[in-house]
Amino acid sequence: MKIKQGYILSEIAGSYHVVAVGKAVKEFKGIINLNKTGAFLFEKLIKGATEEELTAFLTAEFEVDEQTAKNDVKKFTKGLMEANLVD
Repeated sequence: MKIKQGYILSEIAGSYHVVAVGKAVKEFKGIINLNKTGAFLFEKLIKGATEEELTAFLTAEFEVDEQTAKNDVKKFTKGLMEANLVD
């Protein structure tokens, strides 16, 4: 799974936002606000991480058990799919 071209993660005053740039502005006319964990996952998805890899990254980086990480990853990626931000 990978974030489509034209979407960037921006940090402003400690807040994380996903915005469309270039041609993607025609498809997406909003901003997605993320917390630190969401921004962490988004950065991994820019590089094409799988859901399994995202789960492993979460358990390694944050104090969370594998099942909770797996559920959080599914919820996060589902939201990105619904917003049509991933391939």
